[in-house]
Amino acid sequence: MRSGVDSSHIVVLNGADEGVARDAAAEGLLAGRGPLPSQPHRLPWRTLVVVPTYNEKENLAALVRAIHAYLECDVLIVDDGSPDGTGEIADRLAANDPRVHVLHRQGKQGLGTAYIAGFRFAMERGYERVCEMDADFSHAPWDLPRLVAASADAELVIGSRYVKGGCTVGWDFKRRLLSRGANLYARFWLRTAVRDNTAGYRCFWVDALRRLDLAAVAAHGYAFQIEMAFRIKRAGLRVREIPIHFIDRQVGKSKMDGKVAREALLLVPRLRGRVRRNTGA
Repeated sequence: MRSGVDSSHIVVLNGADEGVARDAAAEGLLAGRGPLPSQPHRLPWRTLVVVPTYNEKENLAALVRAIHAYLECDVLIVDDGSPDGTGEIADRLAANDPRVHVLHRQGKQGLGTAYIAGFRFAMERGYERVCEMDADFSHAPWDLPRLVAASADAELVIGSRYVKGGCTVGWDFKRRLLSRGANLYARFWLRTAVRDNTAGYRCFWVDALRRLDLAAVAAHGYAFQIEMAFRIKRAGLRVREIPIHFIDRQVGKSKMDGKVAREALLLVPRLRGRVRRNTGA
């Protein structure tokens, strides 16, 4: 991908026979599903994928199927009382598949608190890796194995739009400007080498999360992503960015609004004073 190849045209072998893997990938592409593996990738760590939802009934069932087609893992759906029935769909999925779990919350409580709930779920149940993933197919399911595999030597792996080979697809100029501006703003204040601080496609070591003070995390909206990357860096842990192609949602509405942007604007300059550096990792 660093040379410009879309990951939907990359076949991840992971020990599989190359001919079989190529045939399965071609079949998936013809079906419009991306390069399907001949069987879901099995990686060395027990992995949980956390998917926060609010009004995602059109996407949820298909997304969970896609996740399990690419990666052996469990899925935790954190639903904030979606009025469109997303929570009921999540319950049906969980009833039919022991790999699917659901947390129901009352009302919109924010992206950050949803992920914190997911992190605690992972810590309590012995998972070794926990991934963040949007519910709207903006994050390509076929990139999940790459994301988790890259965590072999980094406590946080970010699916990045802003390293070589990464990009956004389907955004207008205003949204590109907002995202680029937010990342430049975060890098200016926080002085880290992270290129895509606001990215929401991530894989954490659960043991690394245990070392953070999750109760002190202040951000509720998309600033949560900035804060978590900064806390990982301040803890002296490793952050790796791998390129992804971020595709704008096809169904449903974006949850980004002015309140979320203002939170990031106000929070970022305070983080350097709030989060202590620990180089004894």
